[in-house]
Amino acid sequence: MSMQKKLVRKALILTVALATAVSLAACGKKDAEITNPSKLGGEGTKAPTVTASPAIAKKTTYPLKIKDATGKEFTFDKAPERIASVSPAETEALYALGLEANIVGVSDYDDYPESAKTKPKLGSITKPNQEALIASNANIVFTGVSMKVDTVEQLRGLNVNIFKVEPKTLDDVIANIQTYGLITDHQDQADKIVAKMKADRQKVVDAVKDVKQENKKKVYIEFSPGWTVGSGEFMDELIKLSGGVNVAGDGKGWYQISEEKIIAQNPAVILFANGVIDTKSKKSLDEIIRTRSGWDAIEAVKNKQVIGLDQNMLSRPGPRLTDGLLEMAKGIYPELVK
Repeated sequence: MSMQKKLVRKALILTVALATAVSLAACGKKDAEITNPSKLGGEGTKAPTVTASPAIAKKTTYPLKIKDATGKEFTFDKAPERIASVSPAETEALYALGLEANIVGVSDYDDYPESAKTKPKLGSITKPNQEALIASNANIVFTGVSMKVDTVEQLRGLNVNIFKVEPKTLDDVIANIQTYGLITDHQDQADKIVAKMKADRQKVVDAVKDVKQENKKKVYIEFSPGWTVGSGEFMDELIKLSGGVNVAGDGKGWYQISEEKIIAQNPAVILFANGVIDTKSKKSLDEIIRTRSGWDAIEAVKNKQVIGLDQNMLSRPGPRLTDGLLEMAKGIYPELVK
């Protein structure tokens, strides 16, 4: 199969992600786009960096100069009054910061919190509706891991002021929330969110700290039919923080599984995204995993340790990511994480 065909196939299968409304249980085409790991972000990007002095007493000093993950420098003369988001994770962060009144548009897949569903829709998380985006007249548009850099640059060519983030770790997610707080002069609110997330992480770390390396459970995670995650992504980090060993960790990024390899690895725990339905077979991800040929010999299947997790908390690198971490850790070590 050619590289072009592989990319097309990936683009039709699924999307996490990692930052979107992964409601595959209810929708067909929409669901497939949401869980496509090939759309989880661009390459060669950097974490946002601040080049202006942040402010005294948690009050942003303008003009503020700050770079996004693509290296583009933005100058904010004041807090943006009209904000758009084409990434569910970013939308969740903006709402958590108390910016609901400033949000003038969201992606078609933004569904949390509930009021986000009533905001004007701007299209896909990978290639939003250009006309709707321009018509929103947003001062700034936030996008996340699902939009490729070339799409970002194309939108910038249309004078859309688009700010991209590319979180690979939980610390990246935390830093992005602080960045949004800085840009919008909502630093105190950002600090509260970050404090909660750090406390969640510490709770998990403390709970599993005494698990010896040789006793750590082998874990396999599947977030969409046939797709797992290897090293270098936040979902792999969550497994490690939870005291598990990712059996797919020798691979890199988001990739399609080898069913035989997972059998050979024999994970003690299998985690999957709740509510995901395969658009072709119409089977739930849970059913697909349990009925795969030979998988009945896997320890996790034999011992009924195939555990569903909230798909949005698992895949969206936003303020609820540590809620997903807690849920994951409880699934792996229910006796340790309460």
